[in-house]
Amino acid sequence: MPVTQSLMLALAVVVTIPTAYILVLVLAAFLFRRKTDSEAPPLRLTVVVPAHNEEQQIAATVKSLLATSYSPDSREIIVIADNCDDRTAEEARQAGATAIERTDLEERGKGQALNWLFTQHSDLWQDSDGVVIVDADTLVCKAFLSELSASLSHPDVSAVQGFYGVANPRDSWRTALSAAALAVFHHIRPAGRNVIGGTAGFKGNGLALRTQLIVQYGWPAFSIVEDIEFSLLLLLDDILVHYNPAAVVYGEMATTGSQASSQRMRWEGGRLALLKQYLPPLAERFLETGKLACLDGIFELMVPPLSLLVGAQLAVGLAAALLCPWGTAWLLGCLATMAAYVSAGLLLHREPPIVWLSLLAAPIFIAWKIPLYAIMALQGPAKHWHRTQRKAEMPEHLDRSEPGNTDGNDSDRNTSM
Repeated sequence: MPVTQSLMLALAVVVTIPTAYILVLVLAAFLFRRKTDSEAPPLRLTVVVPAHNEEQQIAATVKSLLATSYSPDSREIIVIADNCDDRTAEEARQAGATAIERTDLEERGKGQALNWLFTQHSDLWQDSDGVVIVDADTLVCKAFLSELSASLSHPDVSAVQGFYGVANPRDSWRTALSAAALAVFHHIRPAGRNVIGGTAGFKGNGLALRTQLIVQYGWPAFSIVEDIEFSLLLLLDDILVHYNPAAVVYGEMATTGSQASSQRMRWEGGRLALLKQYLPPLAERFLETGKLACLDGIFELMVPPLSLLVGAQLAVGLAAALLCPWGTAWLLGCLATMAAYVSAGLLLHREPPIVWLSLLAAPIFIAWKIPLYAIMALQGPAKHWHRTQRKAEMPEHLDRSEPGNTDGNDSDRNTSM
């Protein structure tokens, strides 16, 4: 075999591995059934909302939690006003939550704030059966707490992740495309991983743990992607995160290029750091025990972002089509897998037409995203958390006082929930 064809074959094998893994998850997702005990009495839940300078958003989040169908006697809402210099704590209290203020400029970050509450203020949550974590710019569905309670009541479940979707899909093509991405990444991936015996993983918002896990661990993860890190720590201790798509939360996504670039560099840079840190112990654990959950964790860490994977498929496939007899068929197979991956997410999660239409902007997104990886390669991953500006804080929105001036987002949220 000529050297060029051998090289193409080797590259194709490298790209085929994550593509095949994704295909397995797509097929498995259609077999997913959530684990719940709907007959169990409601658990006592403590909902924790970490917040940093969220005076514009926190009241709506608290009111959304209070408006769930869950019994008021079975839930408590605690807002951590973390290093705030605005009225976050006051707004949270006025909305009906308990607010506790933390000032520590040396230990900044969401994970640090959560661990502070869990280790220094156990009196606020230790009498509950479960602890729920929700971001400060979040709206939840009516059944959110009921579904998490039903999940944690199942004997196999001690950690659960709800579906985390986009609250503002109509704000821009970026947010609509984010909704499409989360239908895939926050539904197909966790559902498929649970079916094949893996962990769904935490997504940072809309998750819950049995209280005994908080007693045992606190919140031990402090990286930029502390949610994924905690999931991996639990996985190494044979504790799986289960997925419940009926427990729905909606968070605001970045609307502008600068916001989105900042978010994306943090997320992807953090994931790269986790790959370096956790790939060796996961591989060692898999070789010791043979547990598929650890192998799944390895694959999940090694799968590149969708834009990079599609870019690699196109680059290798086009070159192979010119040099190898199998190149065209291989490329078509890869692209068909990606099309099935995205379509399955949008179909299973019943996304609206605007989200489907956003796929037309996917080439723009890929062209925007690729340079970010070059920047990360030169600068290294982000090491500090930076708060993303919310839509309500932008000048063009701060000047607007008319109710309902949100491009239809509020009505869309209510309909979705």
